[in-house]
Amino acid sequence: MSKLEYTAQLIIQRADPYIYKHTDGYYYFTASVPSYNRIEIRRARTLEGLAHAAPRTIWRKHPDGSGPMSQLIWAPEIHFIDGKWYIYFAASHTKEFDNNGMFQHRMFCLEYDQANPVCAEENWIEKGQIKTDKDTFSLDATEFDWQGDHYYVWAQKDPAIRGNSNLYIAKLKNPWTLATKPVMLSKPEYDWEIRGFWVNEGPAVIHRNGRFFMTYSASATDENYAMGMLTCPDDADLLDPNNWSKSKEPVFQSDLTTHQYGPGHNSFTIAEDGKTDLMVYHCRDYTEIKGDPLYDPNRHTLVKPFSWNDDGTPDFGKPVPYNYD
Repeated sequence: MSKLEYTAQLIIQRADPYIYKHTDGYYYFTASVPSYNRIEIRRARTLEGLAHAAPRTIWRKHPDGSGPMSQLIWAPEIHFIDGKWYIYFAASHTKEFDNNGMFQHRMFCLEYDQANPVCAEENWIEKGQIKTDKDTFSLDATEFDWQGDHYYVWAQKDPAIRGNSNLYIAKLKNPWTLATKPVMLSKPEYDWEIRGFWVNEGPAVIHRNGRFFMTYSASATDENYAMGMLTCPDDADLLDPNNWSKSKEPVFQSDLTTHQYGPGHNSFTIAEDGKTDLMVYHCRDYTEIKGDPLYDPNRHTLVKPFSWNDDGTPDFGKPVPYNYD
């Protein structure tokens, strides 16, 4: 295995993976755990090291029946903003659906102000719900910086639009408060975005070659799950949806030849060489899922290098087959 190939699966039974390489030289990893009851962090000097690093629980869901952070903890992401650590995640007060057949998640934020975030649970401070202009199902928040501003991107249900969730963007006043009105960037509309469920979720942002590229995931979380992409020039207003162009076809999807199904909910990081761009994502190696795919634990974390086309756009290739060398 070359230095830019990684064990696949890198981390088993961890969906919605997020890896962040900090200035301290460590990689930090968090993801949804199959029981959806806590948030873990791992850290290691190398990506392969994350597979062997002991996960540290830094926050647990509130006791059952005790409010909005007591059920179904989904898709945490760890960010370092203005000298402090923050974790964004989604949580619900119940496992039951609402009257429209939707989960009832909202978005929340944790804060930690010391150097090493892999710490005791009581050290993380709950900053509360991140409220938007709609009190509806919302999840999968991420954050990026540009020209002194912090931007927040997430998925949310609009009752006036068919489907489970659309993608929105806003500037942040602080890491847990929006400064501007949410703007919708994308909704499910193409055939590959509406298989099983009408979904746009799991946004991830990378800035290269004078543009912002925002990947996202669409359709049901089985073999239909696939990734799309929005693109915006970095000299344009990022809050103007007209400045974002949307791929008409998926940019990353299931590969039947290698038995890789439903790749998605990705993030981006950088390789140990400090220059190779990597995509982090989850995937399954089978399609026969018993019951709700959400409760099937075998969405595993994978990491793969990707290249850039001559026109400056990313080429994500195909999901990597499993290897155990």
